[in-house]
Amino acid sequence: MRKYILLLVAFCSLQFAAQAQSYAQQMARTAMHLWPDSFSVVPGRPARWSYDQGVILKGIEGIWLATGDPRWFNYIQHSMDYFVGEDGRIKDYEPDTYNIDHVNNGKLLLTLFRVTGKEKYKKAVFQLREQLRTHPRTNGGGFWHKKVYPYQMWLDGLYMAQPFYAEYAQVFGEDSIFNDVTRQFVLMEKNARDPKTGLLYHGYDEARKEQWANPKTGVSPHFWGRALGWYGMALVDALDYFPEDHPGRKELVAILNRLTAAVVKVQDPATGMWFDIVDLPGRKPNYTESSATAMLAYTLAKGARKGYISTGYQANAVKAFNGLVKYKLTQTDGFVSLEGTVSVSGLGGKPYRDGSFDYYMREKVVRNDPKGMGAFILAANEIELIPGLAAGRGKTILLDNFFNNEWRKGAGGQQERWHYTWNDWSNGGYAFLGSLFEQQGASIRSLTEAPTAGNLAGASVYIIVDPDTEKETAHPNYMNEQSAAQIEEWVKRGGVLVLLANDAGNCDLQHFNILAARFGIRFNEDNQLMVKNNDYEMGRVNIQPGNIIFKNAKNVYLKEISSLNLYKTAVPLLKAGNITAMAVAKHGKGTVFALGDPWIYNEYVDGKKLPLQYENFKAAGDWVNWLLKTSVSKPKK
Repeated sequence: MRKYILLLVAFCSLQFAAQAQSYAQQMARTAMHLWPDSFSVVPGRPARWSYDQGVILKGIEGIWLATGDPRWFNYIQHSMDYFVGEDGRIKDYEPDTYNIDHVNNGKLLLTLFRVTGKEKYKKAVFQLREQLRTHPRTNGGGFWHKKVYPYQMWLDGLYMAQPFYAEYAQVFGEDSIFNDVTRQFVLMEKNARDPKTGLLYHGYDEARKEQWANPKTGVSPHFWGRALGWYGMALVDALDYFPEDHPGRKELVAILNRLTAAVVKVQDPATGMWFDIVDLPGRKPNYTESSATAMLAYTLAKGARKGYISTGYQANAVKAFNGLVKYKLTQTDGFVSLEGTVSVSGLGGKPYRDGSFDYYMREKVVRNDPKGMGAFILAANEIELIPGLAAGRGKTILLDNFFNNEWRKGAGGQQERWHYTWNDWSNGGYAFLGSLFEQQGASIRSLTEAPTAGNLAGASVYIIVDPDTEKETAHPNYMNEQSAAQIEEWVKRGGVLVLLANDAGNCDLQHFNILAARFGIRFNEDNQLMVKNNDYEMGRVNIQPGNIIFKNAKNVYLKEISSLNLYKTAVPLLKAGNITAMAVAKHGKGTVFALGDPWIYNEYVDGKKLPLQYENFKAAGDWVNWLLKTSVSKPKK
């Protein structure tokens, strides 16, 4: 309870300072001002393929997911298009140098490919994957940091490659990669972790040849703050793509828990920040360092939100971020700036970096270093979610993949489910919707089997969307009385059921109505709101004041829906003229929501196609909020 009170007080003070605008967006505006076209750390020099840019753009990607504003996505695409030609070749990328840093921007290329489907991004992604196929490794199987640093692994390198590597595995169906990703983290911890403090040294040399390497253990001399931050961010980001049942997932979560327990012990109690050399706060001229603080705040906040570590760590994350705002943010000419980021710190090379305390203290500390700015945006995105996490904490959103069971050939030639699935970032996917649930602290899962009391038991919300016809899959799984009875009983105990259909001919309405009828709802086999071409106004549906769900959105866009007939306890929620478009029904302790359309798929909420005057993204936020507040953590037995 005490931790919760401290977190509340800390966050309230942060909110008071941030009333005007999101800190994430303020820092992103600065980055876009400094680098309007593409990325050059040194003004006046040509843009370079640099991992720094990827850190900033991942932060901006988070803003896009939180706002549905296409300007953020467009900036990401514009920045990457400077480097990626129509043939997929990456300008300024030299694979033969085997620099692990060069893989980092592949995360943005994966986003662009998944969202747009453009082949040039896929080809560019393949180049980075090819580097990892032949990248030199330690005898234990760990990627060298660079070709010029033989047999060395640095904490930095885990962030540069492993989240990309894990996402690639998910997108292209190369499942064996997850074993390799797990191995990289395990090797790094095994070889670099100090058993006394639990902290990890900046790097280790398997060959024990470097001057900086301990002759017995191979580790470098110190615990560098940003290196710990890189490693923490790599863990929470790579875990996004691990299958639930993969054994490596548990290993990574365990490593993350050991890391977070160690780093909070060296968090500065006065400022909430971390020092450049984290375990020597009293040694002059050590200083609180911005990028390390932002990265570790992000690690703690995201790790807690996703349920990998205790929610108690949110207080540490907020305290760290408050320290950044208080001690490291300045404002000039209408733009915020981040002070106090060390420009670079490494091991070996020319001139030689011996890893000593004096070496780290000699490196230049600068304003608006892109690594610090990007980490700040990432941290701000997570910190700004914290007030809304209570609505979804402990709740699981279950998406049906049984009645909607469409398959296609995936990007890597593998067979994969698609169309209204959590992992699908194309127009017809539900990736944006899944992100909205996760931003409020909920967990998202998929159900690939027929619903039963057992597999529904842990769900708070169960979404069934667009059940298949024979046109969509050769052997559809039709709704039947047995499944309908199981679902109805779950609703009676307190479950929130979402029924999303489609217009006649594009959905199995006949069998779907077996379930809907139990709640006084019938999907009519008709076609309403038939929008011609891009005449969007034909699909505008205005929302009247006082709507129980849509508190912020004033209109929504709907296209080609089946209308609803209502009886029993079902009542209309939204009408388009005389047509009932949405309805709700109370049933036992539970609630049912119905709409004759899949509606909140990526095309209508990500801002790239639908004009912004149609408030589907805002309405989606209202809807998600209502579903979570209406639901319980687990319907009672």
